[in-house]
Amino acid sequence: MPEVIKRNGEKVAFDRGKIVIAIEKAMHSSSGVYIEDQALEIAKEIEELANSKDLPLSIYDIEGEVYYRLIQNDNPATARAYESYKSVQQYKREQNTTDEDILGLLNETNEDLMDENSNKNAVIASTQRDLIAGEVSKDIAKRKMIPADLVEAHESGAIHIHDMDYFIQPIFNCCLVNMKDMLDNGTVVNGKMIETPKSFQVACNVMTQIIAQIASNQYGGQSINISCLGKYLRRSYEKNLSLALDTLGDIELAEKMANQMTKKDLESGIQTIQYQINTLMTSNGQAPFVTLFMWLEDDDQYVDEVAMIIEEILKQRIQGIKNDAGVYVTPAFPKLIYVLDENNINKDSKYYYLTSLAIRCTAKRMYPDYISAKKMRANYEGNVFSPMGCRAFLPPYKDQKGNYKFEGRFNMGACSINLPQIGILAGGSEEKFFEILEKRLDLVKRVGLLRYEHLKKVSSDSSPIHWQHGAIARLGKHESIAPLLLNGYSTVSLGYIGIYEATMLIKGVSHTDKKGYDFAMRIMDTLNDAVNKWTEEYGIKFTLYATPAESLTQRFANIDRERFGIIENVTDKGYYINSFHVDVREEISAFEKFNFEAKFQDKSTGGCISYVEIPNMSHNLEALETIVRYIYDNIQYAEFNTKSDYCAECGFDGEIKLNDHGDWECPQCHNTDRSSLTVVRRTCGYLGENFWNEGRTKEINARVLHI
Repeated sequence: MPEVIKRNGEKVAFDRGKIVIAIEKAMHSSSGVYIEDQALEIAKEIEELANSKDLPLSIYDIEGEVYYRLIQNDNPATARAYESYKSVQQYKREQNTTDEDILGLLNETNEDLMDENSNKNAVIASTQRDLIAGEVSKDIAKRKMIPADLVEAHESGAIHIHDMDYFIQPIFNCCLVNMKDMLDNGTVVNGKMIETPKSFQVACNVMTQIIAQIASNQYGGQSINISCLGKYLRRSYEKNLSLALDTLGDIELAEKMANQMTKKDLESGIQTIQYQINTLMTSNGQAPFVTLFMWLEDDDQYVDEVAMIIEEILKQRIQGIKNDAGVYVTPAFPKLIYVLDENNINKDSKYYYLTSLAIRCTAKRMYPDYISAKKMRANYEGNVFSPMGCRAFLPPYKDQKGNYKFEGRFNMGACSINLPQIGILAGGSEEKFFEILEKRLDLVKRVGLLRYEHLKKVSSDSSPIHWQHGAIARLGKHESIAPLLLNGYSTVSLGYIGIYEATMLIKGVSHTDKKGYDFAMRIMDTLNDAVNKWTEEYGIKFTLYATPAESLTQRFANIDRERFGIIENVTDKGYYINSFHVDVREEISAFEKFNFEAKFQDKSTGGCISYVEIPNMSHNLEALETIVRYIYDNIQYAEFNTKSDYCAECGFDGEIKLNDHGDWECPQCHNTDRSSLTVVRRTCGYLGENFWNEGRTKEINARVLHI
């Protein structure tokens, strides 16, 4: 019986079965190719070699033999997969690879890390601290927590495990904050009781403190339905009326005075929200990713107060926020979503004046984005509710009393699949594409189950603001959060990127072409079948999510270009197209684009958004209004991209463009210093204002106008 020298020098008996297992793991990996009986044949050959040697083979000898015999037996794909798997295992055993990345961040040479998130300024010390912690966390997650084949799939660009820098912590992705419960019933912040507010201004201040706490204990976006503030505006009015009546003694004069006082309270409260959110620096080194959801419900007893709040939010957003030079610019946060409904969409609707104001705001500041209540009710059992952050939607869920519940729910995390890479590997074969897709979907499922397994061990003590004090739930101390992970209360997301490129590779046309569209819809149906199957099998709600790829749009493209070379309309661009979106270079009207992408939105119920690129339309609001009305009738969730830039060197206020060297340059004074340029662009549902990586910058530069 031949022997083998292990890595630690110990000698053990040769085991052919272990070689078979290792080869078959590589064959079944995301990039391997299974050939029946090949693993056993290679193992036998290596056993014969071991028998012929006077000295025992080492593990390293055997690994080399496996690689070269796979090559000799015409299976180079599995050879590469085996080599990658072996490297990852070595990495997990021995290496710490964070030094170079972290030092590159500190000396400002690691551009990929510095430009990974366009809302993080990587030069600021507090942001650097978060990024450094993230690199260390990713290293530990890869070596100690995530199985080697999943790490290999991530590193090879087969999949992308989102937010790996937070993987080792017991925190989740994004949520719908139950702010109404927290304000109406009180909450606790930093161990201090916060009772229900007695006025609008106090309610606004408390809300911003809650937002900061939430942002510091999760890694995704949070959304708040601002209707929760309606009660407190009325409280302020009643308080002001009582004071005015005591002072003036005349009810008509008192009502006028109370209205004026309440108007000032309203202005101050909304200003508090806007300034606090944009000046807060949370523990992850950035302003909170927060969305304000503006919906007028006719049966809300405070609907008129809510209308006043929406009006003030829009007016202050139109004005903007002063930058360090004292110039009003477009703030990135909070993201605003305005719901189009029967009570505000027609010229004779009661709240149409708010829609007109929203359109003016969009023309100036890009926000608000728009949700069609009509389309949403059709997709979500008659319900209208906010996405969690920029685009992640929850499925309908009923509580024990049979009532629909959305606020106080959350998403555990996301993993995205690289559709263009599958298209490259399929070599033009549609059936081969779906064979590989099925194999890779299993990887995404396993990542989702890892998220669940990690979170189910968590107790409410990990984030009291979420679990004990109302943002998500009101559990007792030390109580497990596990029940909130099951039966659809929370979700796990399957993301995807590159429908356009995958269709080009398999069908030779864009997915806007009829032949390409049918193929793209087959992909969507396959993805939906997968999440439905997993949900039924595990009791965990998997959803299909149109990935908001920011840095990922470059990451996947770069990996595939390095591996497969330059492929026209695929790897040659430097970026992949987000999810189901039309190629940013494709000439298509705003109406055609929304109409086309609406079909994909209907199949991406776990999260989606569509946009059109428009010029400055401040002087053509009627045309913009026409598109907004089209949104109401034709697509669930849509946004507009325009330009809102500023140069502090010369005061230029207009569009700042990329020059021939790939630098942002003021067209008036030719300033290229990023520190004195404000360039705001739509990145992935949110606005970005701290610039982008090379791939995303190329994608932004390639966008054509749709009107």
